[in-house]
Amino acid sequence: MRRAVFLDRDGVINQSVIRDGKPYAPESVAEMKILAGVPDALASLRNAGFLNIVVTNQPDVATGKIKLETVEAMHRRLKQDLALDDIKVCYHGDADGCDCRKPKPGMLLQAALEFGIDLGRSFMIGDRWRDVAAGQAAGCANFFIDYGYREKRPEPPYIAVKSLAEARSRILAEFP
Repeated sequence: MRRAVFLDRDGVINQSVIRDGKPYAPESVAEMKILAGVPDALASLRNAGFLNIVVTNQPDVATGKIKLETVEAMHRRLKQDLALDDIKVCYHGDADGCDCRKPKPGMLLQAALEFGIDLGRSFMIGDRWRDVAAGQAAGCANFFIDYGYREKRPEPPYIAVKSLAEARSRILAEFP
């Protein structure tokens, strides 16, 4: 069985747009800025034998705020520029009650089946409570990048870090 690092997109891979202390997804490819240290962190995780799989909620497609084609263009750019093995996306809103929208673990479970991933030896890295809750529900160890957003915080257990680069260093040092 393989090991994976599951990553939220906005706030972990690319910079979130902050309004009134809350994070929002970028609305265009031009607005999407890769965070410092992300390319190196992903490359070193892959070199250590981990699959890098993005799991991202993108409900702005369902609400019509952003076009599906725009999100797909963002993901093509991420796959082209970064050491990513797959990107799983939930386009639903909370009211849809789907199994893929975080905090439910559907995207992680789907990836585990597709790629033969041992979830108990894998990690979820996110910057919001939904990310941590999805990782916990899937049986992964969890890292929370704490930006101090003005919103609900995750429930323990998780490891608080300041960046994907810090989470990578901890994974490679503490969970070889």
